[in-house]
Amino acid sequence: MTRPLKIVHVETGTNLYGGALQVHYLLRGLAAEPDTRNILVCPSGSAIAKASAGSVDKLHAVPARGDLDLAFLFRLISILRKERPDIVHLHSRRGADILGGLAARITGTRCLLTRRVDNPESKLTVNLKYRLYDRVVTISEGILEVLISEGLPPGKVTCIHSAVDAERYTGPWDKNSFRRQFDLPAVGPVCGVIAQLIHRKGHKILLEAIPRILKAAPGTTFLFFGKGPLEEELKSLTRELGLANHVLFPGFRDDLDDYLGCLDLVIHPALMEGLGVSLLQAAASGVPIVGSRAGGIPEAVVDGINGFLVEPGNPEEIAQAVTRLLADQELASRLGDGGRQLVREKFSIEAMVKGNLAMYRSMMES
Repeated sequence: MTRPLKIVHVETGTNLYGGALQVHYLLRGLAAEPDTRNILVCPSGSAIAKASAGSVDKLHAVPARGDLDLAFLFRLISILRKERPDIVHLHSRRGADILGGLAARITGTRCLLTRRVDNPESKLTVNLKYRLYDRVVTISEGILEVLISEGLPPGKVTCIHSAVDAERYTGPWDKNSFRRQFDLPAVGPVCGVIAQLIHRKGHKILLEAIPRILKAAPGTTFLFFGKGPLEEELKSLTRELGLANHVLFPGFRDDLDDYLGCLDLVIHPALMEGLGVSLLQAAASGVPIVGSRAGGIPEAVVDGINGFLVEPGNPEEIAQAVTRLLADQELASRLGDGGRQLVREKFSIEAMVKGNLAMYRSMMES
């Protein structure tokens, strides 16, 4: 009998969203595969440690403090020498990618990196860094194209799309409870932005567009979900623009799946984006989307199918697309239905798990 394939997964995110949530989905799916054994290395006290404890054969919760945490490197070397896995799968940055690659190289372990962002890297960086990995997986074709343009050999990289648990976003949606929960007006459209409050997510561009949107739809409220270093600056800018009654900052919410379908529209004005899991969640909820034509966003928002795409950094185009959707409920409903279909066809957890499993087997064969 062939022994099970043994994989060590390394995820250094502390909250259960974005990449860490994708790892949780993957581990949950792999738990049903009898020919794999899965071991998770993650930060002590992290949300993924708690969520995935029942999905893995073993859990190593260790301190992980980022790219310069050499102690994490030695801890990971020790774990790999003890566990002797067939493959180490590095799922995140923040110390997991370079330090994880070094640990794999030192211990002679096959190494797979999942890259979730489209941040540009120099050709020299790509040439040196990606030697640490036997194979690379990207979560969107957009990221794959960036890596190839920077010099990564096409035969070394494969796209496996991120997934969304569509069953969590089927409703029913209680819009009255939603309005009470967020202290919203009794009537009027509600648009959501679901992203970290950082520059590349484009919140300032949307703030430029909002006065134009309010001229056409004066009762509209905008909810900026998320936390980040720009929070106070964005709040201050909101007050300066006289938008404090229309733009609210509910912070990061771990119960968003209870309310996502109550939004009339999701807006994602990002200047850079690997794919945008929040966009997949919105699509699964039947919410139309206005997103930038940047990174992997056009894979999650197909223009005219589940939303509209605009040029990055263009507030006028954002305003036009948003006002069009808010004024045409039939169009918005059609695009919402298109989003549900898109998620079922391209972004299922089953497809993501099968893609990664096929990658593991291909690595073992080669």
